[in-house]
Amino acid sequence: MAGHSKWAQIKHKKAIVDARRGKLFSKLAKEISVAARLGGGDPSMNPRLRTAIEKAKEANMPQDNIKRAIQKGTGELPGAAYEEAMYEGYGPGGVAMLIEVLTDNKNRTVSEIRHLMSKHGGSLGEAGCVSWIFEKKGYILVNKSTIDEETLMDLIIEAGAEDMKNDPKEENYEIITASEDLQQVRDRLKEKGVKIEVAEITMLPKSYVSLEGETAEKMLKLMEVLEDHDDVQNVYANFDLPDEVMAGVEK
Repeated sequence: MAGHSKWAQIKHKKAIVDARRGKLFSKLAKEISVAARLGGGDPSMNPRLRTAIEKAKEANMPQDNIKRAIQKGTGELPGAAYEEAMYEGYGPGGVAMLIEVLTDNKNRTVSEIRHLMSKHGGSLGEAGCVSWIFEKKGYILVNKSTIDEETLMDLIIEAGAEDMKNDPKEENYEIITASEDLQQVRDRLKEKGVKIEVAEITMLPKSYVSLEGETAEKMLKLMEVLEDHDDVQNVYANFDLPDEVMAGVEK
């Protein structure tokens, strides 16, 4: 899962930049509102809302913004009614892609997504064309400098994690959980003072497509423009890129 690990770290760093211009806060507020609408406004009884609030706090989103987003979701304040949608398609080099959106106008959004895909070497496909390649999982990255492998393994097994990867070439351990167990594993690590780099619900690919050269550059550009779209919450793709290409993106 080297490709997933690298991209998760890059996204985490980019989120800090996005927060400065408010775009990230808007996307986080949408997710909080939808989570509150679907599961209620009490995060202790709504795991999706709790995860969304944690993510917002990590991005230093003001507490008032979080509160308003919850109130819009529960109907205490007026707000747009966002719908969830997942689009499937292919990127350059045959990369499988899932595009998760929250929108108040599905027709507009799908038209814009189709245009971006076509413009950057991709194409939208039919429902089910690539979703079978992905699994919904909890995903945690922990820097290797903060804890040894054996201690971490004991902690996550006790907390209910499914697996842990330790790629010698990577700087982080990758921890995989069932999506519903992410919060309890995360909480256990925090209780023990383990610094978490990334903790999120994600769609993990079962296999990867290796890209190089111009195809790799096109794929990265497509990811960038899609994630910059106001209605796009997450983009999942099964690409793996050479270290030198990833290093260039991080700068």
